[in-house]
Amino acid sequence: MEQINLLLEGFSNALTPMNLLWVLLGALLGTAVGVLPGLGSAMAVALLLPITFSLDPTAAFIMFAGVYYGGLFGDSTSGILLNTPGNSSAIASTFEGHRMARNGLAAKALATAAVGAFMGGLLATTVVVFFAPTLVKLATAFGPAEYFALAVFAFLAISSVVSDSIVKGLVALGIGLVLAMVGVDGPSGTIRYTLGLPQLFDGISIVVITVGLLALGEVLHIASRIHRDPEADKIKPSGRPRLHRHDIKKALPAWLRGTAFGLPFGIIPAGGSEVPTFLAYGTEKRLAQRRGDIEFGQMGSIRGVAAPEAAANATAGTAMGALLALGLPTSATAAIMIAAFQQYGMQPGPLLFERSGPMVWTLLASLFIGLVILLVMNMQFAVLWAKLLLVPRHYLYAGITVLSVLGVYAISAALLDLWILLGVGLLGFVMRRYEIPLAPVLIAVILGPLAETELRRALTVSEGDIGILVDSSITVILYTVLALALAFTGIKHMREKKKAKALAEEQGQPANA
Repeated sequence: MEQINLLLEGFSNALTPMNLLWVLLGALLGTAVGVLPGLGSAMAVALLLPITFSLDPTAAFIMFAGVYYGGLFGDSTSGILLNTPGNSSAIASTFEGHRMARNGLAAKALATAAVGAFMGGLLATTVVVFFAPTLVKLATAFGPAEYFALAVFAFLAISSVVSDSIVKGLVALGIGLVLAMVGVDGPSGTIRYTLGLPQLFDGISIVVITVGLLALGEVLHIASRIHRDPEADKIKPSGRPRLHRHDIKKALPAWLRGTAFGLPFGIIPAGGSEVPTFLAYGTEKRLAQRRGDIEFGQMGSIRGVAAPEAAANATAGTAMGALLALGLPTSATAAIMIAAFQQYGMQPGPLLFERSGPMVWTLLASLFIGLVILLVMNMQFAVLWAKLLLVPRHYLYAGITVLSVLGVYAISAALLDLWILLGVGLLGFVMRRYEIPLAPVLIAVILGPLAETELRRALTVSEGDIGILVDSSITVILYTVLALALAFTGIKHMREKKKAKALAEEQGQPANA
């Protein structure tokens, strides 16, 4: 096939000592920046953009290939070890990954993430090389009604799956939607819930909310129990970075399921990789409940790390394809990459392959090379990263607090963001105390503005006719699957309550005990 010949030419250009050095340097820098709380893969590309001005285009984009995937792995590394994901795409991996780290399996969690990132990125980049025209057709099938249906599907699916109580899941969803509505309403220009503060006109940063809920909220929760339950909170970093045969057997289906979730979302501008990662996480949790897997949500499940990590990198891979073939940035990192192309006088899109074919195919080859380098490098560094957990607990959580505050302040240099960070941290503490799930809050904050904007666009196009929301086969399929999933989840919760009630009566306890 023609694509294979072009890709082989790209490998011949990329596999030179100097270009391999640029890939390695990009992978190292991307991972290092991604590990820092409040930063992430998008910030890594933004910070390195000025550095590449003196490089030729091929060398610059080869370096960005390493940064692109290296930043994603760095995002999940900080989430797994410190419960502070570097980017929202790593939030779902954090839930089970941090539980594994706290139970002495930090190195295994990082190794699982590394292999998942490799597998998701490898399959996605392969899809981009061979099936770009098909992906283009899939992207053009989505309009405002489809985007809104997708957002609603993510809202309710996540809220019902990740919580033991549907009511608590919906409460968390409501909290997230309230936070998402702060700021100026885009379509109408109305100022909402800003308390008259101009600094809130742009809304509350997702970084502030993520760091506050996950990092600062965790710090406050641990501090409240440090004397009451010291043994349960003690971090014991052991475990091996290697995945044994039974680990791979458990993780392989999750890697493949996560990749399947992530592939189509890279070309759809519907919230980046957050949607597929949360859907992959929710699927694994549902399957774990069906299997009776007690590790999920308790000790930390390897499947709960494998699926979201594969989904995130699969989305990143097809997002690169959408950027190159369509000129469509479907993530913040891809948007910054457009600026990188423009600085060299190139415009991503259908004509890019004709006008700058050798450079594009060299970039695609570099993505494969970068994935291999990151897999080898991070499998070896997993133990080194896990050594962070040897830091005494009071120093570790004090350091997390300092890094969180510095990371938030470095983005905007606004004191108001620090007060909001504290408020969101207290909110995270209260939610943990009353066992209200965090995932619905985060998915609502991320997708809330998208859902509102697309709903208004759909109703504007139809002149107020709500029938447009179910006027296509895609929306009907999404709503049907959602209804069936909610019905199944509701029946399952009712059965669990009946079993708990029957068990309590057998033991002679009150039914509500």
